[in-house]
Amino acid sequence: MTGLEKPMQAHDTLPWADRWVRAAGAGRRLQYSVLAVLLAFGVAAFFIMLSGKNPILAYRVMARGAFGSVDAISFALNKSAPYILAGVGVALCFRARIINIGGEGQIAIGGICATWAALHCGAAPGPLPIVMSLAAGALGGALWSGIAALLRIWRGVNEVIATLMLNFVGLLMVGAVLNGPMGEVGAGFPQSPVVPDSAFLPIIWPGSDMHMGILLALFLCAVCAVLLWRTPFGFGLRLIGASQPAARYAGVSFARSMLLVMLLAGALAGSAGGVEVLGVQYRLIDGFSVGFGFKAVAVALLGRLDPLAVVPAGLFFGFVEAGALAMQREIGVPSSLVDVIQGLAMVFVLCSIGLDKRRKRV
Repeated sequence: MTGLEKPMQAHDTLPWADRWVRAAGAGRRLQYSVLAVLLAFGVAAFFIMLSGKNPILAYRVMARGAFGSVDAISFALNKSAPYILAGVGVALCFRARIINIGGEGQIAIGGICATWAALHCGAAPGPLPIVMSLAAGALGGALWSGIAALLRIWRGVNEVIATLMLNFVGLLMVGAVLNGPMGEVGAGFPQSPVVPDSAFLPIIWPGSDMHMGILLALFLCAVCAVLLWRTPFGFGLRLIGASQPAARYAGVSFARSMLLVMLLAGALAGSAGGVEVLGVQYRLIDGFSVGFGFKAVAVALLGRLDPLAVVPAGLFFGFVEAGALAMQREIGVPSSLVDVIQGLAMVFVLCSIGLDKRRKRV
């Protein structure tokens, strides 16, 4: 050393080392998730054989039903968008060990608010009806999740119980408004009038039904990834999830962080409800959100609570469900097999998480 060189400091290499460790951990988590999906398909193949069907043929038909045409791909992507939006919100909450399982109710309230805004703001110029309707859905979902957060902060009510109970209230509220002020007069089924054309989500693939919801989901996942990994707020969430005593010592407020992340997760789920109403149903229908919120938990776990990894997890759910319809139609394998595959994938992911934590302790 000649004295002209600057001595290497710890902070010169630590960021690169931290990125390398994070990338290695993300790669390992991705491998576990892929292995969990493969195991789920393998176990499901056994059940297909028990029903007297050929699993290879069944999976071939499933793949063709999911990827075999523009309409199939459009259906799968439209199906994936709500899973991705709600799943990334769940992932952020779970990062801080805040167990938010209220996506079902938040999506339902978001759908109500988005429909109300579309019906009342459809005459606004340009893209304002779409923007205002999606914003109303996000606001409704945020306020609904905020109820559970405030109950935890002010009264100590466990968020698992609060969000779970609010799911049922939210779903019942959809039926209440459709049998009341938002119901279509003379309809034989609880539903609202069709929203104005100006509030329809734009089609991004001409000649198909693919709407901009998937682009919105991808954009918001990228924003959430930056928020989680590159901001003090995201660091606070990760610190709370790692150790609440350490977070308190570092001056991170649990109450403030919980309220903010629950509002954010609710807004994302409410946006999912708005996307489903404005891009697929074009009206509010009783039961439109059933299943989205609970499957969003599985999507978040399959993505190992990483906002960017939630994208392929949500796409997996959407494309598998699209292919299941073709599988049932062509060879008679029940489409409910999809629930078996999704459930097994989540079980195997949870097992991998447990084994990974046990390995780290050892």
